[in-house]
Amino acid sequence: MKTIHINRSNLAVWQKRAKPNVMALGCFDGLHHGHCTVIHTAYEKALEMKAEVAVMSFFPHPKTVISNGKVHVHTLMPLAEKEERLRKMGVDTFYIVQFDLEFAALSPEQFVSQYLNELGVVHAVAGFDFSYGSRGAGNLDRLNQDSGGQIDVTKVEKVELWGEKISSTCIRERLLSGKVAEMPDLLGRFYETECEWDGEAFILSPYYTLPGLGRYAVTLKKESFSVQTEVTVFQKGVQCPAEIPPYLKGKLSIVWKKQIQVSPKKLLIS
Repeated sequence: MKTIHINRSNLAVWQKRAKPNVMALGCFDGLHHGHCTVIHTAYEKALEMKAEVAVMSFFPHPKTVISNGKVHVHTLMPLAEKEERLRKMGVDTFYIVQFDLEFAALSPEQFVSQYLNELGVVHAVAGFDFSYGSRGAGNLDRLNQDSGGQIDVTKVEKVELWGEKISSTCIRERLLSGKVAEMPDLLGRFYETECEWDGEAFILSPYYTLPGLGRYAVTLKKESFSVQTEVTVFQKGVQCPAEIPPYLKGKLSIVWKKQIQVSPKKLLIS
């Protein structure tokens, strides 16, 4: 899989190199069940059309840019992890578009022309509520028209669980509420964060959402080693009250299994 970071200065270069593709569109933060449905749909369509399958995502998060940094979005995974998961899903090209105010100001027609038509898109796949262009004025019902009839569209309907749309927002809200046990139903896997353990505390890697204050049953993983234990999330970070084997020191992953109820006041005082 090729990962291509696109900005205004190199867009023309990648336009010239683009091959016919079926493209999945979205932010895809966390790659939950809804996202995976969109990407699998694009993959199947690409097989049918004998074209490559591409994914286009945007970074930084659009809400952060449009709000001029006033809105901080808790992301669910860094780009490197997203890239690895997309590779395993059979994606040929992963476009990461630099989302800035200039990009946000593009009209729907300009976005489709420059970032879809000129990048070889023959068929676009996205969730039913995907929007594009300045102020989100573009939607899937008009994408074919905006492309001059060159791009057909597949709209993936809402993927629900417990009567609610599966979204990155609802997943972040559940994580911040400590509901890590619900993650397999939403993500298809337990939530996992990479970090550095220095022998005393865990230093979380950027672009992960730390679960809310509380005590959790977790698995600590490093290469072929794993340990079942408990950690506590305080305002200032994560600590483990139990002894951790020294061979886990350094980079490892925390797999969040379930929350163990603890008084929030106690955690704030600690």
